[in-house]
Amino acid sequence: MVAARITVNGSETPIEPASPHTTVLDFLRERGLTGTKEGCAEGECGACSVLVARPGVDKPTDWVAVNACLIPAAALDGQEVVTSEGLATAGGPGTPPVLHPVQEEMAVRGGSQCGYCTPGFVCSMAAEYYRPGRCAHDGPADGADPEHGPNGFDLHALSGNLCRCTGYRPIRDAAFAVGTPTGDDPLAQRREQSPPAPVATAYTRDDSAFLRPATLDGALRLLRERPEAVVVAGSTDWGVEVNIRSRRAPCVIAVDRLPELRTLHVASDHIEIGAALTLTEVERRLDGRVPLLAELFPLFASRLIRNSATLGGNLGTGSPIGDSPPVLLALEASVVLADGDGRREVPLSDYFTGYRQSVRRAGELILSVRVPLPLSPVTAFHKIAKRRFDDISSVAVAFALDVRDGTVRKARIGLGGVAATPVRALAAEAALEGRAWTADTVEAAARVLEAEGTPMDDHRASAGYRSAVLGRSLLKLYAQHTGAVSS
Repeated sequence: MVAARITVNGSETPIEPASPHTTVLDFLRERGLTGTKEGCAEGECGACSVLVARPGVDKPTDWVAVNACLIPAAALDGQEVVTSEGLATAGGPGTPPVLHPVQEEMAVRGGSQCGYCTPGFVCSMAAEYYRPGRCAHDGPADGADPEHGPNGFDLHALSGNLCRCTGYRPIRDAAFAVGTPTGDDPLAQRREQSPPAPVATAYTRDDSAFLRPATLDGALRLLRERPEAVVVAGSTDWGVEVNIRSRRAPCVIAVDRLPELRTLHVASDHIEIGAALTLTEVERRLDGRVPLLAELFPLFASRLIRNSATLGGNLGTGSPIGDSPPVLLALEASVVLADGDGRREVPLSDYFTGYRQSVRRAGELILSVRVPLPLSPVTAFHKIAKRRFDDISSVAVAFALDVRDGTVRKARIGLGGVAATPVRALAAEAALEGRAWTADTVEAAARVLEAEGTPMDDHRASAGYRSAVLGRSLLKLYAQHTGAVSS
């Protein structure tokens, strides 16, 4: 097998002697690329962001910004990375490099002070700069939308980047000032070619192994042989365990590039979403086809995290405060599981069995998530957290209601943060179904909803607050849907 290598700023670099748990951040810094910084080591500050060439949605390749602090270097075997140092182009003999347009605007508009966070901002901005479809007419010319510039720049691209000293106005000004890539821009030209093909990886060092099988059958065989292995896709959860809790596994198996887990299929009666598609890929491929998921995506962590995180990973961790389970419960989704003996489909409402536990057996992989069609037309996702974006929810509530002729024909409500597992609000659903869609019905159901789950007191919220939020969320949904003002 070919030695593990990463193409960094155009040059192939061997991964050795890094250990299988060495992050991309440390791998780059050990090679002198110190623009990539560590701020939090858990994917919340963006000081470590770099660009990775990934399969594109509208072009063969997309430049995607990711958190280098979370991803093992071995996970980028055979792939292509650009750091903040690689954005500038070489000048002539005896002349300094020519700044990238994003770097130029950050410098001209005062977007950098101490400079610690600047390389991360620059990489996230560069990913948005190269986003296919971004152009001047995407944004409002009058500045009426503070989150989208007249150049089409979406400030959500920077939702995972923090700055402590400059202030965000000059950074926003720089983002809204960048133009469009020119025809001779090498990174823009690179988008027209296919990204590096996935390679099978077997990287072993220091009594640890990072394995990336080439096929689903190979992955299932490995899981049967190595039941102690940790399965990763985007590593947004495992990376935190490695960095903050110093966890080490004798074997890590990556499934993020398995073709069988990277499909998105729309049938007449369901939508099937591959478990290893990143949330950004799902968002852009669905393009609003599932409105409830479209509401979820902007509130799920940050763009940097969504560029790596997957639905399969979010369900695989079994966290009671994951943001996708409440939405998928409201959508009546099911999970397709596979092992060496075959496949089975499990309703998500039956999937969770306890705190971070599920019906998934040892050796099983999550293949996909199935969302049945047609969709209920009245939907909403309410995430209550201390910050608007890039935060863990205190409570998450997802609604999917079918209201026809003034009657609630069907109600599905998914809850997160109020029990040891994500749960359906079965009693509140029953209090709505078959009844008139009126303020009286909703207020009665809201009182029922307040008693759902077993909320607890912790540092994010009290049990009483969580219960109150549940009831108010249904009143909010009714007010939004009808235009009424609830009491």
